[in-house]
Amino acid sequence: MTDTLPTPPETLADDAPVVAAKRAPKPDVFPVLEQMAALYPQMFGANFLPMKRGIFQDLLEAHPDTFERDSLKAALALHTRSTRYLTAVASGEDRYDLQGKPVEAMAPEHVHHALLEVFRRRQSRSKEDLRPKLVQRIVVACEASGLTPQVYSELVRGRDEAANAVLDEAMAEASARLAKTEALLKAFKASGKSLDVFADMYGMDPRAVSRMLARATVG
Repeated sequence: MTDTLPTPPETLADDAPVVAAKRAPKPDVFPVLEQMAALYPQMFGANFLPMKRGIFQDLLEAHPDTFERDSLKAALALHTRSTRYLTAVASGEDRYDLQGKPVEAMAPEHVHHALLEVFRRRQSRSKEDLRPKLVQRIVVACEASGLTPQVYSELVRGRDEAANAVLDEAMAEASARLAKTEALLKAFKASGKSLDVFADMYGMDPRAVSRMLARATVG
């Protein structure tokens, strides 16, 4: 985004001192990130974990003599904007506390928007069209959320028309898959067979049938 230049004053006295605009120095966040990784390698080390909400305050309270508020805030902002962290969020994993314990589920809309950003960054570096892969990831995210395609779409839809077009394509496929699994569930119930026998009748893996039947109960 292009910075907007300040509008110069209409008049300036010849003898007025010219004062260069001063910006507040940005805190050096890299030592803070290193401290975070040293204290909590399971969270901020080689692999990132999605953080619970309120972890900023948790870090301040746990280490009042180690972290300064502004530099910690800046470090966390840089951390959460990184592709590695967004990839962790896009995976749909739970949010973790400082002890490395899962404490809350990741909201479907957070997963979705992380997916969009991760694929946007990857597409900018790739000659391959990644749209089909993104569509499939959104379908999986929708199914994992436990929401119907309609509810999922209403929850995550934003103002970006290109992103909404991808969402619509994914939801069309998710709806088709859901209809297929619902038909499979109806056939399974009507058959009166065990899951293994039913799967054998259709030449399918019983584990795959089990997963499909579970999805058929969504909504």
